[in-house]
Amino acid sequence: MRYPPLVHEESAFNFESPPSDPMTAFKVWFDAAKEVTTLPNPNAMSVATVDAAGQPSVRVVLCRGYDTNGVVFFTNRESRKGEALKANPRACANFHWDQLDRQIRIEGRVVHTSEEESDAYWASRNRENRVNSKASQQSRPVGSRAELEQAAANVEKEYEGKDIPRPPHWGGFRIALERVEFWQGHHHRLHDRIIYELQADGTYKTTRLYP
Repeated sequence: MRYPPLVHEESAFNFESPPSDPMTAFKVWFDAAKEVTTLPNPNAMSVATVDAAGQPSVRVVLCRGYDTNGVVFFTNRESRKGEALKANPRACANFHWDQLDRQIRIEGRVVHTSEEESDAYWASRNRENRVNSKASQQSRPVGSRAELEQAAANVEKEYEGKDIPRPPHWGGFRIALERVEFWQGHHHRLHDRIIYELQADGTYKTTRLYP
């Protein structure tokens, strides 16, 4: 079933005269998505990676920050996606807001966030989330739910009454804004698409695309 888009005119993208940089437009659309009450996670994005063997994989993560340098998410860097990014440090992220009939796709090189950024985000998480992240050997086999819960209980006991330090393998990734595409759905499939491509001098070339 297809629902009519809830496009807010004040946040509509001017495809005929786009902003000179993609982050200006990104912020307008992202802020509009946060106002939609039926979108529980407007910061959810699908992140696709390719490992050393050429095997692609994709998963949904939460965008925890953005600026002109890129979009940021945090994870266990020893997870499957972390290992893929170690071997092939490039990724594609896709935001899809169905209620607004909009998508933003971001492609670019991936780098670690600074230790300070990772520490700050770790400190902002509630204790239970820190316990579980410390306990999880993400993407490794686990024998049962009981084993998983016991691992978390062991961490809670070890750090009872104490702060839980950030594991050295847990931190952030930043996807650079090398290619950023904005897609706005319209009736009868005559959608709007525009792509920003980063140039050598740091500016962006914009190109309108057929839907």
